Amino acid sequence: MKAGLFANNVLGKDCFRVYVAIETEPHPPLSCIVDGIQVATGCTLGKRNIELRNRKGPSIAFTKEKKRLKIILKDEILSDLKNINSKEEYEEKAKTLIKQPIHKLFNIEELKSIS
Repeated sequence: MKAGLFANNVLGKDCFRVYVAIETEPHPPLSCIVDGIQVATGCTLGKRNIELRNRKGPSIAFTKEKKRLKIILKDEILSDLKNINSKEEYEEKAKTLIKQPIHKLFNIEELKSIS
């Protein structure tokens, strides 16, 4: 959700003109990133402005007109998530992560113009 909110601030929220490509493994907790992106941006699988790619990740590319923003989960955060063994641990980790600044969680690349 934090990645989607950050993208809204950078690109401007527009659930019809923003396109999102999400690369992630197809199982929780990593696939849960899709839910957060849909809630934060208003982009949905139903509107077909989210594309899912079954790859190692997660990473999210947001595109609006000629602007592109790529957000990649940091390796240390990914490693921490993969070492969680219970629902309770997931919930506690989520509470901790939501309080972190975006730059502590993700590597962010902003491309002003694409062709």
